[in-house]
Amino acid sequence: MKKFWKYYFPTIYGLLIYFTIRLLLDTVTGMKFWHRPWQQNCFEIFVSVLMGYVFIGVQHCLYKYFDAKWQKELSYKRVLKEFGYVFLASFIFQNIFIMPVAIFTDDGAQWYDVVDVNIIPTLYAFIYYGISRSNTFLEAYVNNRLQLEKVVSDQLQAELKFLKSQLHPHFIFNALNTIYFQMDEDVSAAKRSVERFSELLRYQLYDQEQTVPVRREIQYLESFISLQKVRASEKLSLKVEFDSLLNDQQVYPLLFFPLVENAFKYVGGDYKICIKTLLQDDHIVFQIKNDIPDSIPLERVGGIGLENLRRRLELLYRDKHTFNINKTDKDFTVELIIKTA
Repeated sequence: MKKFWKYYFPTIYGLLIYFTIRLLLDTVTGMKFWHRPWQQNCFEIFVSVLMGYVFIGVQHCLYKYFDAKWQKELSYKRVLKEFGYVFLASFIFQNIFIMPVAIFTDDGAQWYDVVDVNIIPTLYAFIYYGISRSNTFLEAYVNNRLQLEKVVSDQLQAELKFLKSQLHPHFIFNALNTIYFQMDEDVSAAKRSVERFSELLRYQLYDQEQTVPVRREIQYLESFISLQKVRASEKLSLKVEFDSLLNDQQVYPLLFFPLVENAFKYVGGDYKICIKTLLQDDHIVFQIKNDIPDSIPLERVGGIGLENLRRRLELLYRDKHTFNINKTDKDFTVELIIKTA
């Protein structure tokens, strides 16, 4: 196919222009060009074919110039500029190659000769330009879209990493406080807490998968809950229920953690925390409810952790999650439903 466009199409291009001009001129003048001397027709055909090769060669040289000057830029201004260059090249070549033929043949160049010689080749030049440049512009459009999507993806990934990193300070501070108080009372228990703390940090720092089996999230939560129970008040009433069907379903990590951390941080009143996770069809339902002290503002109960979680859910589970918060004077309830990956 490349051989056809390079070696044979310019001949067709030149002949197409020639016969179109002859058709229009003969219609206006009543002349029948095939009645003329064959030498004259052959000369005009030769000039038209030569013009086809020269002009298409010049046009492709212009394409290389356009691509080098504007590279992968794609805009209507570029297209208009290219049209201008193509028009100028067409105007010059048709008046150099075709117009002299019209002047020195038949009865000389008439007004309709000038019109046909300047309009018809230009129209064909624009048609050829549109066809030959369509792949280039399509490729530029696709590249621009891919580049834009990559930039957006990189921004989202950076935002996700930032939001995830904001979970660490609260968690580390609370865990270290727990271990600190244990060291005065029970060194063995403090060592066990350090082991759990190390496991939790390892999960946060070294597990880089985009999604993880939900059982790993549950194990992480169980370790965190065990660590929190050590420093919790004896009045705390804790009920935890994880559905045995939750196993290999894929979820993004650290989505449930801020909800559990938030419950332990703000528990008060009757000191009750209820955590329940179950599988419903292809959805994971995570429910957590904790009593709160009297007259605590909603903003304080939620805090930056829940705001970050909202944003992560929008980025990771757009249109695939439900996140509900309900606060009364006595308790704070959150329900998170996500579609498994």
